[in-house]
Amino acid sequence: MSAEYGADQIQILEGLEAVRKRPGMYIGSTSIKGLHHLVYEIVDNAVDEALAGFCDIIDVTINEDNSLTVIDNGRGIPVGINHKAGLPAVEVVFTILHAGGKFGGGGYKVSGGLHGVGASVVNALSEWLEVVIHSNGKMYKQRYERGKVMYPLQEIGTTDKKGTVVTFLPDKKIFEETVFDYEVLRQRLREMAFLTKGLKIILTDKRLEEPKIREFYAEGGIREYVTYLNRHKDPLYDNVIYCEGEKNNVVVEVAMQHNSSYTEGCYSFVNNITTPEGGTHLIGFKNALTKTFNDYARSQKFLKDSETNLTGEDIREGLTAIISIKIEDPQFEGQTKQKLGNSEARGAVEGIVTEQLTYFLEQNPSIAKCICEKSILAQRARDAARRARDLTRRKTALEGMSLPGKLADCSDKNPQNCEIYIVEGDSAGGSAKTARSRATQAILPLRGKILNVEKSRLDKILVNNEIKAMITAFGTGISEDFDLSKLRYHKIIIMTDADVDGAHISTLLLTFFYRFMPELIEKGFVYLAQPPLYKVEKGKSIYYAYSDDELNKILLDIGRDGNNKIQRYKGLGEMDAEQLWETTMDPERRVLLRVTLDQEQKSEVDITFTTLMGDKVEPRREFIEANAKFVKNLDI
Repeated sequence: MSAEYGADQIQILEGLEAVRKRPGMYIGSTSIKGLHHLVYEIVDNAVDEALAGFCDIIDVTINEDNSLTVIDNGRGIPVGINHKAGLPAVEVVFTILHAGGKFGGGGYKVSGGLHGVGASVVNALSEWLEVVIHSNGKMYKQRYERGKVMYPLQEIGTTDKKGTVVTFLPDKKIFEETVFDYEVLRQRLREMAFLTKGLKIILTDKRLEEPKIREFYAEGGIREYVTYLNRHKDPLYDNVIYCEGEKNNVVVEVAMQHNSSYTEGCYSFVNNITTPEGGTHLIGFKNALTKTFNDYARSQKFLKDSETNLTGEDIREGLTAIISIKIEDPQFEGQTKQKLGNSEARGAVEGIVTEQLTYFLEQNPSIAKCICEKSILAQRARDAARRARDLTRRKTALEGMSLPGKLADCSDKNPQNCEIYIVEGDSAGGSAKTARSRATQAILPLRGKILNVEKSRLDKILVNNEIKAMITAFGTGISEDFDLSKLRYHKIIIMTDADVDGAHISTLLLTFFYRFMPELIEKGFVYLAQPPLYKVEKGKSIYYAYSDDELNKILLDIGRDGNNKIQRYKGLGEMDAEQLWETTMDPERRVLLRVTLDQEQKSEVDITFTTLMGDKVEPRREFIEANAKFVKNLDI
């Protein structure tokens, strides 16, 4: 490698200021998500060393005091004097915002840490941060507290190692939560290992009596990632289709494989940074896929001249794909790096995938036929679904926007004031209708369990009565017709019994929302009602407990004796309207859980839904066995 990486390759754009005052501008938020963003910033710097070819092991350790250490065996941050700043380069990196080797200074060709705020922002938002550098046979150390230098860079010994060690403790004055979540880090680091072929990442949690250690390594890179994502599904063919190449200074890697499900999972990355909103690279991939398969289907007469082309949605039904590009100057929309804007990325991905996928289909006719046949079935189902939607629209127009007969609607027409309770069963529905505030609360009772949409195509879903009732009541339409501006209620509240059946119904509903109306979850319109588990009576006083801990606290307060009458609610139907109102529906007293979706964890969310709701029993059994110890209040 000939790229020069010395003290003067660290360029300064502007001084560090205002980070502690407005941390959200730099890391998104001061919630648990922002906390983990600190880790990713430091790890990203180490991964950049791996992308440059100088590092193959990264160690991430959560220490006993909840500080976190990241060790890499890269070149080590330069320790020489940066002449523009008159300071050691490492001090510039950790104390000056927008300083780094990623702004055309020749330090890195590609880099995920685009803005160079990583190290300095982590430093500013930590109680303390220490950096130790192994370089040229010597060890150097510097410590900072809340971003301020505690002493000049010190030479502390000799070493035969190379690389950088960064340890930091997040600042309790800044973050709402300062305890790192092992599972969140595990998922992200596993993803990084898949995306960086040949890089080993080790995660250790020392907060336990017996430290927990996981190693992530993928010699096959994103091919192994696709296999991992499809492991609980039935792949249609054994081979993972793989395309790679470089065009217009964009390095492109694509891996894909169809499975028998009806859901699409395409995940895109730029310099190992996930782009949940896609961008030009994803557009290029989709264009290549649609054109190549249509050309092949026509040439092989799978599609007759009179038949319409397959759409991208048809071809991507049941597809799991990873689109990963490396680009020297990525242009993202915002610091959160949600969407790529570089026009050259589209052409590079489209060109490479079109060429290599065309060769693959010609060389693997049985796989090509299998994919084309699945796509044509998807096309027919989509046409049937469209006819069902058109029929619904015509009915709606003729009947003057008639709503489902079982819906007890609210009188207020301003969606911001309105909420709809989706209630399990007629009995609870009756109580809810009596209890509700008629002005702003609508009730939609569902009979039985809705269809499991994870196992069904859209045409089958649209003829299910319970699902049709929800779609009509919400007003948004579904799938490609979905229009959030037509939503009639800004709170959609799932209210089910606190038992196994109730949990199953909630999961079926959430699966439907996630697969066909994901914006409802993304925009925060979906909630879970929290009915009480217990009613405690002592004399004329009544108490409600929403958990075992709360029950114990109440009993501690009122005294545990024979005068206490404790009722364990098995279902909403056991409550009269007044009890249901004061415990579960009164906006002043109720507890609602908002359902959220972390876009950066989307692949893991997809895996969870597939595991719980898909066709395969074995992964579900393994999931239950692994998580049974966390379950409370299970009815047997």
